[in-house]
Amino acid sequence: MPHIPHIPVLLDQVLEVFAPLEEGVIVDCTLGFGGHAQALLESKPNIKLIGIDKDPQAREFAIKRLAHFKDRFSCYAGSFGEKFGAILATHGDTIKGVLADIGVSSFQLDSPKRGFGFYCDTLDMRLDPDSSLDAKMIVNRYSAYELQRVFREYGEIREYQKMAALIVDRRQKQPFESAKDLSEFLKGHFKSYKIHPATLAFQAIRIEVNDELGELKSLLKSAQDMQNAIFALISFHSLEDRLVKNALKEWSRDCICDMTAYQCTCGGGHAKGRILTKKPLVPSQTEITHNPRSRSAKLRAFAFGAKSKGNASFQSEGNNKRGGA
Repeated sequence: MPHIPHIPVLLDQVLEVFAPLEEGVIVDCTLGFGGHAQALLESKPNIKLIGIDKDPQAREFAIKRLAHFKDRFSCYAGSFGEKFGAILATHGDTIKGVLADIGVSSFQLDSPKRGFGFYCDTLDMRLDPDSSLDAKMIVNRYSAYELQRVFREYGEIREYQKMAALIVDRRQKQPFESAKDLSEFLKGHFKSYKIHPATLAFQAIRIEVNDELGELKSLLKSAQDMQNAIFALISFHSLEDRLVKNALKEWSRDCICDMTAYQCTCGGGHAKGRILTKKPLVPSQTEITHNPRSRSAKLRAFAFGAKSKGNASFQSEGNNKRGGA
């Protein structure tokens, strides 16, 4: 197997969040190439870890990397949105931690055959190579209305109607065959001084291909009734972070009465636990220097079953310099 350089993002912060755990099972919902998993298994000799990943290449690498942990590590193929609920039902209260790093690895982004990058000769973007939907199908077959939805909801692109119309008009003359073709086309019609003009469009298409927000919603729904466990999630853009932030806020509500109610009638005591990160943990400047793609990462954490007033805020170099609520 070729060497795969992999830098797990926010590794120190992940270890800090899970520091209270001494035994039980941690579920790594996005195993990837096993960076976070290896660090957790090494730092916690009494912990077992279950990994989930839909990318067969990543799973193969991680399984070999973590083979020396033997019966302390196991791995499931598939999407965490589908698998986590079943794993939770099977292992129940033995699960004491859940980690999800909702991002595409540098190896995947840089691999020319995967079609994620602006200059790839393919137009794919699938994390699961067996999936029937790829980027080429979306760009060349989705209706103008469907493309508008993708660009508006997943890219938050202001000119989503113009973008969809231009793509439909161009593909009628010549279908898009590569990521390079699509990125150059968008670059020719849209201007941006901060990021590549195709950045948000590629993000939107990738989210649609892999149902990334749908999977995240499924994970949050499955996790909401956990007991005595730490839940930590790393997101890389505002759409994901907003879902996580709102879920954690809802889980921590002591009163579940309608927000417009004049007074509480539910009696309180409904909080599922407490938020561990008053503000999201973000990378230090040192980490950003070594891994520029980490700059947009945010980690939010929640402790199920922990009853306490207020939030315990983890601090890091990154948190003191960057980030927000």
